Amino acid sequence: MTDDFILAHLYNLILNPGTREFEREQLIQAKNQLENGEETKRVLATLETQLRPLALRDNLTPDVMETYQEWFTSKKIVHSFTKEHTMIGEIAIFAGGCFWCMVEPFDTYPGVLSVESGYTGGHVINPTYDQILTGATGHTEAVRIIFDPMILNYQKLLEIYWQVTDPTDAFGQFQDRGSQYRPVIFYCNDIQKKLAEQSKASLTKLYLDPIVTQIVPSMPFYLAEHYHQDFYRKEPKRYRKMKQTRKQLQQFKNIMNWLKRYIL
Repeated sequence: MTDDFILAHLYNLILNPGTREFEREQLIQAKNQLENGEETKRVLATLETQLRPLALRDNLTPDVMETYQEWFTSKKIVHSFTKEHTMIGEIAIFAGGCFWCMVEPFDTYPGVLSVESGYTGGHVINPTYDQILTGATGHTEAVRIIFDPMILNYQKLLEIYWQVTDPTDAFGQFQDRGSQYRPVIFYCNDIQKKLAEQSKASLTKLYLDPIVTQIVPSMPFYLAEHYHQDFYRKEPKRYRKMKQTRKQLQQFKNIMNWLKRYIL
């Protein structure tokens, strides 16, 4: 498919009176990104991510569903997930507190094709947000990152992860408290496991407190409700406030770690 074909089809769906408002918002966003010269693969990956929760529930309007099936179930563009890869990239899964604050640090990095918010690590099938909040399902809020290993390697993703999380807090992250916010790296293959363990071991030089971030095999990943996806774009003011609070708490923790090491 050419960019001109994709744009023309997006225009038709946007103007279709049967298209729902949520669908139209995602289609307009994709159209604008393509018109601004963003990479087609990344734009389509993001669009697929936004539409998939409704597509899996057979809840897209007919014309949008038809397009979804044509574009994203062919071998050319499909996010056909295996444990390690999709047809367009490799998978990484990280948990580090509320997923509202975990998307933007990765999503804005070159080589990342899409970042999805979801739930993993628990024992309940297809959990809802309300169930997750109780802490009873065993899940943790997490992000599933699809990245192009030709542009971005897994080591760099680990570096970003450690920069935005507190590896010494097993009972949440910063202002987010509870088992559903525990820090976990879910590796998808033996190479990721080895790199994660090496990266974690290197942190012992920086922290006096034990490094408690878990490194465990990937488990079923359930997409969060669509209103959780791309939160930092949908609610920029609220996100900035949360990010600032998280940053301040992280800075305080770093200062206390320094004091413990050199003064106290």
